[in-house]
Amino acid sequence: MPRVMTRGVVFIHSAPIALCPHIAWALEGVLDTRVSLDWVPQPAQAGSMRTEFSWTGEAGTGALIASAMRGWDGLRYEVVEEASRGNDGMRWTHTPALGIHQARVSANGDIVVNEDRLRTIVAQSAGSLATLHAELDRALGASWDAELEQFRHAGEGAPATWMHKVG
Repeated sequence: MPRVMTRGVVFIHSAPIALCPHIAWALEGVLDTRVSLDWVPQPAQAGSMRTEFSWTGEAGTGALIASAMRGWDGLRYEVVEEASRGNDGMRWTHTPALGIHQARVSANGDIVVNEDRLRTIVAQSAGSLATLHAELDRALGASWDAELEQFRHAGEGAPATWMHKVG
């Protein structure tokens, strides 16, 4: 059976300096190749660093990367895996306070919530607009985005990493 290949990007928004080599080692372990990361200071948090890294691998590699870094103290990151033949695009976001969030991603980068999850959210809200709003925000990863936003903007001016068109 042929392997389905895809590509993606890892955004390390903030990492303690001492953790930087461990992140490179984790990426090398998942990707089974040498990794060179260009670290720059993260202005949003003194004493932390940021980097971006494009990768290519089999479908599902994004999940392995996100899992390899999950739970490390002081680490904020996003892993994006582009859609590939038979696989949705995915995004994993992680913050120290919130842990990890996983979501499907459309071709234009929007979070996609499947119909069964939406039905469950509506049923659980039991007519409460506040509960409906909170559950939709959770499904969309709004708290993760809110926490990461200052770190994303602090990286403006950093080299751009472009996603590729699938298909």
